[in-house]
Amino acid sequence: MTGNEARTRTETDSLGTLEVPADAYWGINTLRALENFPITSVPIAVYPDLIEALATVKQAAARANKAIGVLDPERADAIDRAAQEVRDGALREQFVVDIVQGGAGTSTNMNTNEVLANRALEILGREKGDYAYLHPIDHVNRSQSTNDTYPTSIKLAMILGVRRLTEQLELLSDAFAERGRAFQDVLKIGRTQLQDAVPMTLGQEFTGFAHTIQEDVLLLRTVTPLLAETNLGATAIGTGITADPQYRDEVRRQLQVASGLDIVTAPDLIEATSDAGAFMTLSGTVKRSAAKLSKICNDLRLLASGPQAGLGEITLPARQAGSSIMPGKVNPVIPEVVNQIAFAVAGADTTVTMAAEGGQLQLNAFEPIIAHSILQSLQWMASGCATLRVHCVTGIEANEAKLAAQVDTNVGVVTALTPYIGYAAAASIAHTALTTSTPIATLVTAAGLMDEDQVHRVLSPARLSGIELATGAIPVVTEEMLDEAARER
Repeated sequence: MTGNEARTRTETDSLGTLEVPADAYWGINTLRALENFPITSVPIAVYPDLIEALATVKQAAARANKAIGVLDPERADAIDRAAQEVRDGALREQFVVDIVQGGAGTSTNMNTNEVLANRALEILGREKGDYAYLHPIDHVNRSQSTNDTYPTSIKLAMILGVRRLTEQLELLSDAFAERGRAFQDVLKIGRTQLQDAVPMTLGQEFTGFAHTIQEDVLLLRTVTPLLAETNLGATAIGTGITADPQYRDEVRRQLQVASGLDIVTAPDLIEATSDAGAFMTLSGTVKRSAAKLSKICNDLRLLASGPQAGLGEITLPARQAGSSIMPGKVNPVIPEVVNQIAFAVAGADTTVTMAAEGGQLQLNAFEPIIAHSILQSLQWMASGCATLRVHCVTGIEANEAKLAAQVDTNVGVVTALTPYIGYAAAASIAHTALTTSTPIATLVTAAGLMDEDQVHRVLSPARLSGIELATGAIPVVTEEMLDEAARER
């Protein structure tokens, strides 16, 4: 005894009796899970969206059970109130079971049942552990099984995660678009296969980043309806055993009200209880977004490489000292961390694929690792997008003088002249430019192939970047003209 209060309370389940910390809202089933699964040291509380979703599902179940008359109003209302408190952020530290666990999520479900039961008991003026009055299974888990509440909960959590990720992707897309507008008149040389290609603007490059990110926003939103399909009422395998026939429709309605989502009941509860297709679709979509974002970060690191011996076309914001041995070195640490997030997301998608394939018969026992993999990917991607936007993209500057010098002497510019002077003359000009580093415009006018005004128009930013597509007629360039041009060079 300490301060006239017991440090533990005795709880009993079908396996025996254990001592549970007196102040814990969780109970014996959670304690067994803590003993059984010391795997990652990461509790389910690390995913607030999951805790909110679990409480929302339990709240909807309590309301449905009350509405159809299988749970008395006093207990149902107490469970409802306890669930709302958890949804509002209370008792998060009580969700302690490891995110990776055996049992198809049973430990997570029981942790939730026990927390809500003990908080509901407090609301009713009773002691924690007074399960004879309000029981975690008989009352909080009424009409339910882990096999329908857990997959429904992780789907709801994923919807919340997708919303957060799409919000951050849209903000990142907007940030790239803003830089695109700022750089719209900055000419540069595009590259294919890491070799010089043809001119473009830096603005076009950054606008391309914005558009490709926006594509992923649209694609992620198409996945949400798949996640809004529930198998609540299926109980153990989809037959609905122990649930009142009215429960299935009522709990769907209550969950729709509680969550604000367009919840639908799966047409085949047997299939829905064992199927992991929606998880694979979401995971693959997140991986696609991560891979594309990583490619953008590769481009940013290449464009900013140097500053003296690399491309050095742009300057990224300096975020920290880059070396413990080389003074003045600054590294592209923000794009690098996003690259690493993408690597983790790709690995997580492989885990989801294997877990989905590994299910047997009427249940997939590996949904905990699926939940962990996808929720982590959604969380890390959203954080990575915010970090990239705030600490990198919005502060990127163009090295305009260097870009202008590259465009003036780059043979890729000659491509724009071929409709006017012909391929052979353009090839000759390109060869001379490469060997002498003389500006293209100077060589063309010196050869008498075009006058300064013509060259200025053809080599304008609008023409070179393809914004203005008109090229004009191709004149006849004679052998004599080529010979004369060669002699002048």
